Amino acid sequence: MPSQLPTLKLHNTLTRTKQDFVPIDGNNVRMYVCGPTVYDFAHIGNARPVIVFDVLFRLLRHLYGDENVTYVRNITDVDDKINARALRDHPDLPLNDAIRKVTEKTATQFEKDVAALGCLPPSVEPRATEHIEGMVAIIERLVAKGHAYEAGGEVLFRVSSMADYGKLSGRNLEDNIAGARVAVETHKENPADFVLWKASSENEPGWESPWGRGRPGWHIECSAMSEALLGETFDIHGGGLDLIFPHHENEIAQSRCAHGTEMMANYWMHNGYLQLEGRKMSKSEGNFVTIRDLLETEKFGGRKWPGEVLRLAMLMTHYREPIDFSVARLEEAENKLVSWQRAAQLGKETAPDASTIAELADDLNFSRASTVLDAMARKANRGTVSAAHCLATTLEFFGFSTGSLLKDHGGDSASVEAQIDARLRALTAKDFATADAIRNRLLEEGIQLMDYKDPETGERRTKWEIRR
Repeated sequence: MPSQLPTLKLHNTLTRTKQDFVPIDGNNVRMYVCGPTVYDFAHIGNARPVIVFDVLFRLLRHLYGDENVTYVRNITDVDDKINARALRDHPDLPLNDAIRKVTEKTATQFEKDVAALGCLPPSVEPRATEHIEGMVAIIERLVAKGHAYEAGGEVLFRVSSMADYGKLSGRNLEDNIAGARVAVETHKENPADFVLWKASSENEPGWESPWGRGRPGWHIECSAMSEALLGETFDIHGGGLDLIFPHHENEIAQSRCAHGTEMMANYWMHNGYLQLEGRKMSKSEGNFVTIRDLLETEKFGGRKWPGEVLRLAMLMTHYREPIDFSVARLEEAENKLVSWQRAAQLGKETAPDASTIAELADDLNFSRASTVLDAMARKANRGTVSAAHCLATTLEFFGFSTGSLLKDHGGDSASVEAQIDARLRALTAKDFATADAIRNRLLEEGIQLMDYKDPETGERRTKWEIRR
């Protein structure tokens, strides 16, 4: 087993290589991950980056110390999709009140959902509406430096002003022009130029600015929030693969050009796409499933699913690979998690397994880490108490509990353990009638007890399993 903390290696989208992670400041490791736009409940695809970067957050805290890691995950609460949803759902309310109702409801549900998935809260969770002044300041700087211009009631970023625009995505300027989503607009110098600030009508939310009352473009929001909370250059920026272009590409352009820096973030990480039962998830296809649907309804597979089962099902595929989310996958995850929890029943708090941490440190390779967990579970099931201790703590490190599923799979672990303790006390007192009665009572409930000698101390121990 490794005797010291392993070197963390991360695949960097910017360099297209796996690199040793070297923080700017080991006492102030900083990570930013794009969070939800709160106009609707988060779908299961939204859960993947939340889980992936929660695992990275946990690993960074383990390697550098809890107090030395700052994880920022934003909430986008100003967006035209939010405006449209507010008008649709609350047509009788003033727009600002309607928007507040939509964003508060969906943000609250998001927090509830991700907590159920076993995710730690980020260090800071800023809202875009809290950073409008910072957005305006960045845009003013870009205009002053010639990287942005005002036209047609908008302020636009001038992509031609940045020599290496497109480095993250690998797209050159000609590709961006050919792939522009809309026809060339007459007020744009270049069809690839993107919006930093746009005018707001009386019926749209807006803030005062040097360019009149308006609201920010999507990309500028994350540039402002990351600068305010992490600095002009920070360590890690993460999100889904779909954000590489245009969102992250445009964040880099804005931030670097505004601050005159070579980097916005040193490491860019992106998780792969998710499909559902072999098909792209889509409302029009009728296979759109939210996290809430899986946790609280019987919409998927005819049953509700525990949050930590969803978590494990996500982690079983390497974060950079595409994932096919299915009922079969959830059942596989549930069975594996139950087996780990049963093996960890005798475990007490200790330190996470070093071998597991070493595997995870290789670009979050949870698949190899889970192989180590399987090996620990086998040792625990053979009676090695130290393995049960280590397994229990390592599961908690990964965001899993050590017994939550067992009650629903044939045994209330707390009750069983209490009866086992009572039986062991009876055996020690040579009260064999009571000990036999406890064993028989548990057997009638489908609980098989197995006595063994602790290989380390020689003491009598008892493990249990569900009889099938």
